[in-house]
Amino acid sequence: MAFKLERLRGLILSQSAGLAAIAATAMACRDAPRALVLCLLAALLLAAWQWRSSALLGKLSVQAAAEPEPAWPSALAVHPPEIRLEHAPVALFRLSADHVEPLNARARKLTAPGNSRDPAALYQALQAQSSDRRWIRFETERGVERALASASSLVIAGRPERLLAVLPLESELEAETLRAWQQLVHVLTHEIMNSLTPVASLSRSAAGMLEDTPALPDDLRQELELAFSAISRRADSLADFVTSYRSLSAVPAPTPEIIDIAQLFERLQALIAPAWRARGGQAVFQMESAAMELKADGGQLEQALINLIKNAYEATSHLAEARLTVSASLGRGGRLKLEVSDNGPGVAEDKIEQIFTPFYSTKAKGRGIGLALVRQLVNNNGGTVRYARSLGGGARLILTF
Repeated sequence: MAFKLERLRGLILSQSAGLAAIAATAMACRDAPRALVLCLLAALLLAAWQWRSSALLGKLSVQAAAEPEPAWPSALAVHPPEIRLEHAPVALFRLSADHVEPLNARARKLTAPGNSRDPAALYQALQAQSSDRRWIRFETERGVERALASASSLVIAGRPERLLAVLPLESELEAETLRAWQQLVHVLTHEIMNSLTPVASLSRSAAGMLEDTPALPDDLRQELELAFSAISRRADSLADFVTSYRSLSAVPAPTPEIIDIAQLFERLQALIAPAWRARGGQAVFQMESAAMELKADGGQLEQALINLIKNAYEATSHLAEARLTVSASLGRGGRLKLEVSDNGPGVAEDKIEQIFTPFYSTKAKGRGIGLALVRQLVNNNGGTVRYARSLGGGARLILTF
């Protein structure tokens, strides 16, 4: 309504200016009768138009006076697309032929210091997006992260561009994978133990019955004793093997408490440092600040760190100067980071994504329980564990809470 009133007022002013111009023209052409007649006709037409405009202005003014004054539009009403884009729950990037541009807060946060360790490498990975949807991996302060990148092509002002949405899913995938493995391990161990128990029992019973049967030939008796003994040993060994995996599906619920990190490091150093020194190595514990605390289950956190330290000890067994470093620091947002690193051979690039998978091990006689249990213990206490590449070589695992 206000816009219409302003337009009508402007129109009436223009009409008044036109009448003034016609009057000036008539004064200049007073000696030309034909010109005076034309000026008169034009003035009549313009005056009639102005009269109608004035009548409409009066009518609209009455209506406007009866209506409540509208509120000024908010910023959301003025620029809703830009604001919705800024707060979209995924990171959005615009890809052109020569650069990648973050389009919203999530994208800028993803490439900001404290998140991506190498923004240039992340931009390069995004620039190389050739398919509509694929998984990408990039280094963060918490280790290697996976994200789903989905692209679409469009043309703006005659220039081809690509819009890319990046959704980090490492934590969600980790949690879902862990739940799936827990269910699988629970079912397998239950069924295997149900079968092993009677096998072990029957083999021992058969061995006892054999002792009560003296009429058997000696060679047959020896063969049966050997067979029953082998069955019993293998059943016991397999039962022990399955029991170790059962721990993955039977981790007790954490009991949170305030943990003093300095005291935790003192206990760990007293426990493991002598073994490292005995073979010519060293175990170093360091803290960014002397006063650092964490609310978690103390026993579970200590067990997770011991498992990582044990892996580092085994990985550096062939080195004359093995070195372990366990450090605590604060990351962005006040997150506590516990880092366990060594100077061993590290993990091969193609095996990084599998090292936390139950039953998978890079060791010749490994059972694939240690790191899987570490991930479960850390996740149950609200943290994440990642493998991070070390510039100086060796393995580097980061626990973030």
